Amino acid sequence: MIHDAETAGATPSQENAQKAKIMLKGGSKKKDATLDLVKSISTSALKIGEQFRALEDRLTAYQTSPGEKPEDEALDSEQAEEKLSLTISKTDFARMRIIGQFNLGFILASRASESDDGPVAADDLFIIDQHASDEKYNFERLYATTIVQSQPLVQPKTLDLTALEEEIVMENLPALETNGFIIKVDESSEAPVGQRCQVISLPTSRETTFSLNDLAELIALLADHPPGSVPRPSKVRKMFAMRACRSSIMIGKTLTHKQMGKAVRHLGELDKPWNCPHGRPTMRHLCGLGAWDELGWKEGLEPDGENPRATDWAAYVRLNRGDPGTPALLDDEETLVGGEEIED
Repeated sequence: MIHDAETAGATPSQENAQKAKIMLKGGSKKKDATLDLVKSISTSALKIGEQFRALEDRLTAYQTSPGEKPEDEALDSEQAEEKLSLTISKTDFARMRIIGQFNLGFILASRASESDDGPVAADDLFIIDQHASDEKYNFERLYATTIVQSQPLVQPKTLDLTALEEEIVMENLPALETNGFIIKVDESSEAPVGQRCQVISLPTSRETTFSLNDLAELIALLADHPPGSVPRPSKVRKMFAMRACRSSIMIGKTLTHKQMGKAVRHLGELDKPWNCPHGRPTMRHLCGLGAWDELGWKEGLEPDGENPRATDWAAYVRLNRGDPGTPALLDDEETLVGGEEIED
């Protein structure tokens, strides 16, 4: 019986034999059939060589020769290093010159570059996000000074800790209280090691709910931070970020020159002023202003570079507003700006 079953299994059925016959004849119409994908072409080595030469001619038109470089990339090693070595330190914010406000959302400021011999003419132009920069300052202020309010528990909760975790808690009680966790330590010898700490208060907020998992996260952070520091768990950081965002300068608000200078100087007081708590960049480098100095342009110069004088922008604004006391246009198409006679 077994021999008959093996023989029947090895013998192809009539249906399988019919399918094989169709495949061998090339009569398959299925999309995944591969028998019809083989194709013969008529070519020669001469034709292939001509096609390669034509392709090389086309590629040559889009490639520059190895010895040529675009003008903006043709820099010697010193210039390239100088171009890539742009850095900014926290002390630079105090000496930045405020240029003005752009699009009611950004502050334009310039910083005088320095060399070994002292300041040079080429300045760097920066654009500063007024909301992100103020938000970063407010966040750091809340992070460093805020004591989170706590809510007493109806019944104290005994913590089940390891000996190391319990030691960390007992050494950092002020840091825990700053984050809203009030811990009571049983100094008697009756409680076993690991169960001598009880939580009697948890942090409270109108928008955030805290639990013992946040306390476990804070204990882990305290283990990695130096003694005396006050780390913040993730929920507390998110809470501070939301408060800082709502209390910061908003996009669309017009700022005075004094307000812009204050926002820029605040960045110099921070450890890492480069991004707001939500990851938004606080500033970007736009360009160097050395090209303008090379062209020899100064404010107040005529188009031909002659007759230098200071521009009286206040008189220009009064003139456009039509304020009383502003010199009006004369009959000979001459006007006075800043007390000087200028031909139109």
